[in-house]
Amino acid sequence: MWFILALMSAVFAALTSILAKVGIEGVPSNLATAIRTAVVLVMAWGMVLVTNTQGGITDISRRSWLFLISGLATGASWLCYYKALQIGEASKVVPVDKLSVVITLVLAFAFLHEKFTVKSLAGCVLIGAGTLLMVL
Repeated sequence: MWFILALMSAVFAALTSILAKVGIEGVPSNLATAIRTAVVLVMAWGMVLVTNTQGGITDISRRSWLFLISGLATGASWLCYYKALQIGEASKVVPVDKLSVVITLVLAFAFLHEKFTVKSLAGCVLIGAGTLLMVL
């Protein structure tokens, strides 16, 4: 099930990139990011209400709150992504953005002590090489 959800995430992310590239024309990138964020906020709270999971908010630990409310990385990512998308070609911006896969694997190894295997290393190298091929 996780694979299907992850694949759907990739499809929606691809749609987001194309729709954003078309929609951002003539719109300041920061304003576009704010609009996108507002839509995501409404959608996310709508899902919480529809699934009736809002009661779980009192069960969240302080540690989880600390990490959940530190959305600065998400905000910075979206601001940079929309500006890059506005001034660059989607076919080049998106592959560079997806280097987040490589960076995530390295950070997961360093901070979460997840296994970094030969297969992981090969994947990182191939993603990096593929990105270079697409943007050069």
